[in-house]
Amino acid sequence: MSLIWMLIVGGIIGWLAGLIMGRDIPGGIIGNIIAGILGSWLGSFLGDWGPRVSEFYVLPSLIGAIVLIAIVSLVMHSMGGRRTRS
Repeated sequence: MSLIWMLIVGGIIGWLAGLIMGRDIPGGIIGNIIAGILGSWLGSFLGDWGPRVSEFYVLPSLIGAIVLIAIVSLVMHSMGGRRTRS
């Protein structure tokens, strides 16, 4: 049951981070879940504070997911901007 909660909370955190950033996360709901879980890992470096849901501290996880989305957006933008002429 905790795996299901982790996926649900990770998806919600990823979705909220996407709303805050105003960017779509590649991969739809799977991308949201991955962004939320990886964001939680990144946010764990900020410490364990704020409200806790399942295995996630919400505020550090949200900050981590926002940073992750910013990095992914930057990489995707730079990859799309470098087109060569044939």
